[in-house]
Amino acid sequence: MKKVTFAMLQYGLFCMITTSSLFGQNVEEGNFKKTVLTRDFISEGVAVADLNKDGLLDIIAGYYWFKAPSWEKHELAPSRVFDPYEEYSESFLNLGMDVNLDGWDDVVIIDYPGKAGFWFENPKQENQQWEKHMIADSMGIANESPGFVDIDGDGRLDILCGDVEKKQIVWLQAPLKSGEKEWKRHALSAENVPGTDRYSHGIGYGDVNKDGIKDVVIADGWFEGKKDKSSGDWKFHKTSLGEPCSHMQVLDVNGDGQKDVVSASAHKLGIWWHEQLQDGSFKTYLMSETTAQTHSSIMADLNGDGREDYITGKRFLAHNGRDEGDADTPYLLWFEFTPGIAPYFKEHVLDDDSGAGLNIVAQDITNDGKPDIVISNKNGVFFFENRISTQ
Repeated sequence: MKKVTFAMLQYGLFCMITTSSLFGQNVEEGNFKKTVLTRDFISEGVAVADLNKDGLLDIIAGYYWFKAPSWEKHELAPSRVFDPYEEYSESFLNLGMDVNLDGWDDVVIIDYPGKAGFWFENPKQENQQWEKHMIADSMGIANESPGFVDIDGDGRLDILCGDVEKKQIVWLQAPLKSGEKEWKRHALSAENVPGTDRYSHGIGYGDVNKDGIKDVVIADGWFEGKKDKSSGDWKFHKTSLGEPCSHMQVLDVNGDGQKDVVSASAHKLGIWWHEQLQDGSFKTYLMSETTAQTHSSIMADLNGDGREDYITGKRFLAHNGRDEGDADTPYLLWFEFTPGIAPYFKEHVLDDDSGAGLNIVAQDITNDGKPDIVISNKNGVFFFENRISTQ
């Protein structure tokens, strides 16, 4: 009789959990309160910020903002509703921040891949149009899922991306002095490197080799970080970190002390974690096949256990219904990690009629100490109030 090992039992449990995700996508009851702001397709990016300085976080989707707490819709600039079966929007990712440090939150928009990003300056009065400014001398942003991350540790989010012309990993730094409006471009890698073509999929930022300096990960490998964030010579380590994906997250999934990578397929089927082995190579494990086209992700501690959870969802009609499964059920998912307990994660179905766009907001909007979730895509704009019990 064949001996059953602990490893075999772990694998069997993993298969059972993975298989269950294929057939039992039951939405959890009571953990999130869903509010539909609109069913119009206006943006695949989303952000939150206190745009009118009333102490409440408003929701931004493209050229529109929804005033808290009634969610009354206002325009930043003239726009329109898009046809989800025929068009892309002019807004792929959004960020709310005080760009020019004048005390008023502004709105950053990442346009169609390959185009330049721009930002709208807050006019400090409602019902006034916002002035549009280009970012980093109109440098084309290559990636479909650039990252909003704090590269230099100054507490302000920067844009991590590829330069579509020079094919170089760069970061775009928001102004540092009050009244300034220009973003600065800083090169991390050499020119003509992987992960920087127009429509490139997959980029993330984290300390892969545990040297105390964060690195840049792409699907083809990782760029070893240096203290100099403008050196333009970060060394590339080629390895396989899965298929073309959305935002890549760096964390220790299984609790072995090594930093792993979590990624999700941008246009196909699959969510994975890539285990970093002791020799620095990576081994890929399937986490879920509940939904395809998981074109964005973010980390946040949703359940208050002190560990960040992984949030992703289906980019509904990613290619306007032309891909297989493009119009399938628009699931919104979150995964809690269980280091030391195989298969090291647990999948939760948050919603089955929303999905996600090209970036996700996880931020405390209701001021109860728990991160809420906001998404915008071709299915509409949605706010999910976090009601998970943390006791």
